[in-house]
Amino acid sequence: MTLTVRQKIFVYIGLLVLIIGGSHIVTNQDYMESVFDQFHKEEINASFLNAPPGEQIEILKTYVMGKMKLFWLGKWGFFLATGLFFSLWISGVLTLPLRKLIAAIERVAQGDLKVSVPVQSKDEYGKVIQTFNEMTLRLREAEDARRRLVADVAHEFRTPLSIMQLKLENYQQAGHHVPPEMLRIHDEVIRLSLLVDDLHVLSLAEAGRLSLDRKPLDLTAHLERIVDDVKYEAEENGLEIRLYTILKPVIVMADARRITQVFINLLTNAIRYTPRGGKITVGIEDRAAHRNAFFACVSVMDTGIGIPAEELPHLFDRFYRVEEARSRHTGGTGLGLSIAHHFVRAHGGFIRVVSEPDQGTTFTVYLPLGNDI
Repeated sequence: MTLTVRQKIFVYIGLLVLIIGGSHIVTNQDYMESVFDQFHKEEINASFLNAPPGEQIEILKTYVMGKMKLFWLGKWGFFLATGLFFSLWISGVLTLPLRKLIAAIERVAQGDLKVSVPVQSKDEYGKVIQTFNEMTLRLREAEDARRRLVADVAHEFRTPLSIMQLKLENYQQAGHHVPPEMLRIHDEVIRLSLLVDDLHVLSLAEAGRLSLDRKPLDLTAHLERIVDDVKYEAEENGLEIRLYTILKPVIVMADARRITQVFINLLTNAIRYTPRGGKITVGIEDRAAHRNAFFACVSVMDTGIGIPAEELPHLFDRFYRVEEARSRHTGGTGLGLSIAHHFVRAHGGFIRVVSEPDQGTTFTVYLPLGNDI
């Protein structure tokens, strides 16, 4: 027979009442017998026997009441401790499935759709957990379908866009007069081609099918080249950019092309959202500890406009842009940070971000050291 949660509570409380009531009856009987035995040994003497019946009753009453005060004090302490213990035990038993479900919900909120909670009962909790498992299954199926759709659409778009871009470039190289409208179309085709390429790469990274050509990479020297590449753009925008490295090489096993895109995306964002006169700092740490592992740690710090706290949890979502109007004005597709996030995850690392409005933003990339791969 399957009991509902309400019936379980009734059974547990009934059991508690039976235990306390039974112990009350048994202890009362045993203690009263012991009290009268003690009275017989201690108080029944010649003076008691010679006293009038009324006085004998008062002597007996006074003796028993004195003993019972200590008894009742100890009994209430015992009942209180027993009640608290059973309450704690009952609440733990009844809320255990709920705690497991809450932990699973938190994992789903963080993007883990592979979570599943074992169904260990057929009560209301069991039905809720079963419904939750079915929901996560549907979400996984929908997410897989979305990834396949994005990958297929991006793949199908690449060929016609390449043809359009090639024909427009050939037309310009042939020496024909190119009207401004044609140049604008060419720019939009290039922009759309880049977007499609990003979507294709992102869909592969999300599906765990991103191919990585991992080789030992000196992160210190690699960052020097990347900062040199973006230095001209930063100076054009009136920004100071500095790299602080360490003397010894920091070796990671990484795909140099993918890691380059990670830091280019982060530095481009820093340049885009830092007002003129600001500063961008890139620093590297060779051995940062995290959860019993050691990582190479690269920080990209800017003195830009910052990001509101409520926006930070969504920062690595696809197409997510802080303050839409300003993002459209400054460009960007909203894929750069999502791509950087998935590229770093594919390498076994992670990204952390700290930011305050009007105070700047710091993105920190953690990559496993070469000897930790």
